[in-house]
Amino acid sequence: MGIDTVRTDGADEAAGRRREQRGWYFYDWACSVYSTSVLTVFLGPYLTSVAKSAADADGFVHPLGIPVRAGSFFAYSVSVSVIVAVLVMPLVGAAADRTGRKKPLLAAAAYTGAAATAGMFLLDGDRYLLGGLLLVIANAAQSVSMMLYNSYLPQIASPEERDAVSSRGWAFGYAAGSLVLVLNLVLFTAHDSFGVSESTAVRICLASAGLWWGAFTLVPLRRLRDRRAPETRATAPGLRQLAATVRDMRRHPLTLAFLLAYLVYNDGIQTVISQASVYGSEELGLGQSTLIGAVLLVQLLAVAGALGMGRLARKYGAKRTILGSLVAWTLTLGAGYFLPAGAPVWFFVLAAGIGLVLGGSQALSRSLFSHLVPPGKEAEYFSAYEMSDRGMSWLGPLLFGLTYQLTGSYRDAIISLLVFFVLGFALLARVPVRQAISDAGNPVPERI
Repeated sequence: MGIDTVRTDGADEAAGRRREQRGWYFYDWACSVYSTSVLTVFLGPYLTSVAKSAADADGFVHPLGIPVRAGSFFAYSVSVSVIVAVLVMPLVGAAADRTGRKKPLLAAAAYTGAAATAGMFLLDGDRYLLGGLLLVIANAAQSVSMMLYNSYLPQIASPEERDAVSSRGWAFGYAAGSLVLVLNLVLFTAHDSFGVSESTAVRICLASAGLWWGAFTLVPLRRLRDRRAPETRATAPGLRQLAATVRDMRRHPLTLAFLLAYLVYNDGIQTVISQASVYGSEELGLGQSTLIGAVLLVQLLAVAGALGMGRLARKYGAKRTILGSLVAWTLTLGAGYFLPAGAPVWFFVLAAGIGLVLGGSQALSRSLFSHLVPPGKEAEYFSAYEMSDRGMSWLGPLLFGLTYQLTGSYRDAIISLLVFFVLGFALLARVPVRQAISDAGNPVPERI
């Protein structure tokens, strides 16, 4: 009887974990539409055009009296968003670990971001400052929500399951992004048939991403469970909490070494994602429909790429698979510099290369880092991890914007990002991940 009870309890626990995993996938499904339709496709070119309509004769806008080239305003806004995230994420992460109440914090962050995104419907005329403000709020809120969401991974998946679970989450996100992008493409290309202007169609696409984000967030909020942390710690204000988190990480130098490598190469990945549409429209002279089609191709191939690289990780280990993806990123970005203007076919070839490595490099980085986090500090450590995730990186957009401002060439701006992939590869190659997992106090998987 005792054995049967243990078996029943074990089966119930496994079933509960699978239910949480299925609910967890749906937050990627909910918020990835923002990353795809808003950040990657529509907002960059649209906000740039709005800023240009408000620019002076020399092509500059003056937010807070600071002269900024209109073509750099979007990139700078992405950079500002990370400053907000740096102040907020460590505070929220420490509070989540201390209280164990992640779900209310996840709900607050998700619906703040969804509301800001829905508010982008009001972005018309020369309201570039409103667009920048909503972008900063939405990006920072998404960063906080993704930090909380990612911190569930060590709690809902065993060490052997994490690569697969993380890869499925990313695949869900890219599938949602593809679905909504198809609908966006129909509305944008046939806006006359729907009786709306091109500008209005773009604003509808932006706002609908916020509505989608808010609606599907209900699924993970119903299925995920809060867990109380074993220890109680005080939470310091923003930067002080970040400093406290970094000091704690110094007790786990190999975890910190992996995080440094991730922050570097993911900075490059996220900048390519957020600035590719600007590069395509401004430097290559491609139309919005072409850009949407290219991003749709990226989304579709990223589903297969995430699942395929998850399988490669089971055979070769997550670290080796990530290193291989960074080589592919370097070659793809180098090829992008030489793309001829007005040639959509080659832009689609480039998009295909990005799609095949995009989802897998992100999914495996998340699952690998989950092994390096000390138990009970998931949200706090993932707050540092998230600072460079999903367009929250600041150095890449800043370098991109500065390079364009100094040279006036988006080709120079895009090739400047190679440094992130080369340096990230070198840093990651030096991290002994098995020792890092053991030093964090976690079981070492058979293949990592």
